[in-house]
Amino acid sequence: MKKNVIVSLADANYFPLLDELVDSIKRFKQSESVAICILDAGLKQDQKDSLAKKVDEIKNAEWDIEVPGYKVKGKEWLKSQVSRAFLPKYFPNFEKYLWIDCDAWVNDWNCIDLYFKACDYGKLGITQTIGPGYKITSKVNWLFGKLALIKSQNFKHAVRSNIGYADARKLAFAPHINIGVFSLEKDSKAWSIWQNNLSKTLKAGNIFGSEGLAINISVYIDNLETEFLPLNCNWITSNLLPKYDQKQNTFVEPYLPNYKIGIMHLAAGIWKDGKDMRVDKNIKIELETLDKDKIQKSLRYNI
Repeated sequence: MKKNVIVSLADANYFPLLDELVDSIKRFKQSESVAICILDAGLKQDQKDSLAKKVDEIKNAEWDIEVPGYKVKGKEWLKSQVSRAFLPKYFPNFEKYLWIDCDAWVNDWNCIDLYFKACDYGKLGITQTIGPGYKITSKVNWLFGKLALIKSQNFKHAVRSNIGYADARKLAFAPHINIGVFSLEKDSKAWSIWQNNLSKTLKAGNIFGSEGLAINISVYIDNLETEFLPLNCNWITSNLLPKYDQKQNTFVEPYLPNYKIGIMHLAAGIWKDGKDMRVDKNIKIELETLDKDKIQKSLRYNI
């Protein structure tokens, strides 16, 4: 009986990315002891048939918290903003859950072990989007050279969601926590804390981003016990491009000691000539190697 599970979600449009994520997991021998489960937010039948040969379970994602129909507008993939906070309900037979967004893929199994270890004792295992090389953490509009209008992601979403200004200020300059990769134990109190905050953020704010705001509130306002993992465990490529190690044939962090990227996350996309790498797998961008060469490379799995 497998105790740990990796879960993701996709619709028909993101199926190619989801398929690559699954393949990136299964190429590791260690994956044989970990289940892979999928939430279906609009997959086609032939896509589900293909996935069924690779994964343990596929279940339909639901609106676990009621959301007004006008906010959905047929975008079933938005269920990912809600259903990921209810994973034990969908897949109850596991002890630990690791969520990975479908626009991410696994480059190094060590980070998978870290996430499952990080959620011991009910803690949340997650990564902050800040690290060496980040040149800005929040946007501010300056008025008259000295008055600042805060435009940080946490603050903006908190205000839009009618979170009180006192809490919004606490979130304003806290390092943003990306919910695209996280781990939790089945019986962790974090689920109920997160779900409660998600119910609040969904009432007034947009659906997209609501789950991220809710987890940031849970950590920074409710003081949910959290194990913060290194940046390479959830490498947001749109924030900072990796380098490429040609000797080891792998992606690495751009600064010493050039740790190997654990999970490559294409959140927000990598754009070239108006096209997103998540949609067009043929797109390649210029990357620097550890030997100071310049190469054209895709950041998609196995491209």
